Amino acid sequence: MPAGGRPTVRSRRLGTALKQYRLAAKFDQPQAADLIASSQARISRVESGHATPRVIEVRLLLDAYGVKDPEVRVKLEELAKNSKNRGWWLEHAAHLRPDYVDHIALEDDATYIREWQPVTVPGLLQTPAYAESVIAGGPHYLEPERIDQLVKVRMGRQAKIDEGGASYTVILWEGVVVHPLVSVGIHREQLSAILEAGKRKNVTVQVLPFSAGALAGYSSAFYSFSFDEEPTVEAVAMDNLRGTSVLEGAEDLAAYANAYDLLRSSALAPDASAKLIRGVLRSLKEDTS
Repeated sequence: MPAGGRPTVRSRRLGTALKQYRLAAKFDQPQAADLIASSQARISRVESGHATPRVIEVRLLLDAYGVKDPEVRVKLEELAKNSKNRGWWLEHAAHLRPDYVDHIALEDDATYIREWQPVTVPGLLQTPAYAESVIAGGPHYLEPERIDQLVKVRMGRQAKIDEGGASYTVILWEGVVVHPLVSVGIHREQLSAILEAGKRKNVTVQVLPFSAGALAGYSSAFYSFSFDEEPTVEAVAMDNLRGTSVLEGAEDLAAYANAYDLLRSSALAPDASAKLIRGVLRSLKEDTS
């Protein structure tokens, strides 16, 4: 069973894929159960993510379903191996919501991460001071100790990007750059950090300008994740007051992939975006000099 007795994003991804291949091969659950000398109930639990199959079981099912693509097979076998693994973030589990744990696990597995942020600087680019300020200024009171832990987790998430472990593309609304949600000093430091991050080969920062009009309200913030060599969207996460929602349905994924393409096509190019950020940074320095 996945750690904690609840489906993890890894076990759900594995179960969803096995179900899709089973249906494509026209097997029902009892037939699939016979393939691994198990029960229909266990197949159901595997496909819902509530149970994790052994690697040998995954191989037997894929053989029967006619799945021969070696990349697909390796990916699903890795999910079976790693679905119970403890990620670095679980050291802070007492301070994290289960849905936030799911979000971090998606980031940790991803090869491509795309993000749209119309309100705040993305967590993957935040400085410690910015992170502390926006976490402490949230709608719910948090003890100082928990704020410190959440800042540590946010900084830990950035290692994936800092080490080049994923390609990261983010689109910021111009309001995020121009209108500080924190003190001017922290905002200046944060803008400088964004410019530095944008110099990395695996990071692309674009700004959606005010001139794009109502497009900025087209969607609330969202993140899309890909887990293979190709940037096909395989999961989407969205934050709300109650937590983080993860979408994995084909129609949802297509809708958010199209939304991101629309936002990106209307955003400034990376060089023009950096120029805009440098201009705002200069104006902030002049205002406080």
